[in-house]
Amino acid sequence: MRCPACNVSDTKVLDSRVASDGFSIRRRRECLKCGFRFSTYEEVEILDLTIVKRDGRKESYSREKLTNGLKKSLEKRPITEENFKKLVSRIERDLQLLRKSEITSQQIGQIVMKELRKTDQVAYIRYASVYESFKDAQTFHRELNKLLKENKSKRAVKIKKK
Repeated sequence: MRCPACNVSDTKVLDSRVASDGFSIRRRRECLKCGFRFSTYEEVEILDLTIVKRDGRKESYSREKLTNGLKKSLEKRPITEENFKKLVSRIERDLQLLRKSEITSQQIGQIVMKELRKTDQVAYIRYASVYESFKDAQTFHRELNKLLKENKSKRAVKIKKK
């Protein structure tokens, strides 16, 4: 790891801790030349994952593309940075559990929608409307009705348990 102050590659780790999100490690480092102290973060990275697009093109997995799409759907929604990181980690974990080197963009979309549905239903509808290419208000309305029925049945189950 290069020192951000003097660009020397000789640094030592002073302390390592699991970050608050539970999915990364925070390392406190010190440059052996100039003594500058700084922190680095290590997180799980999906390696060698190829995405097959709808038109057949292939490209490497990009966490940045995933987070950008999620940020758009979660814009102005009440989600903390920590919960956002956990959401991304759950999606990437589900991708890894497929144990494939090639997956389709549709598979990613389905996993994202499953996790968004549990996290924030407004964000889920936003994402689904783009991902599923809702053609009109009627399609949008049908998806909303599915959510409403699902919520109603969950409330009914909770009431029966009491």
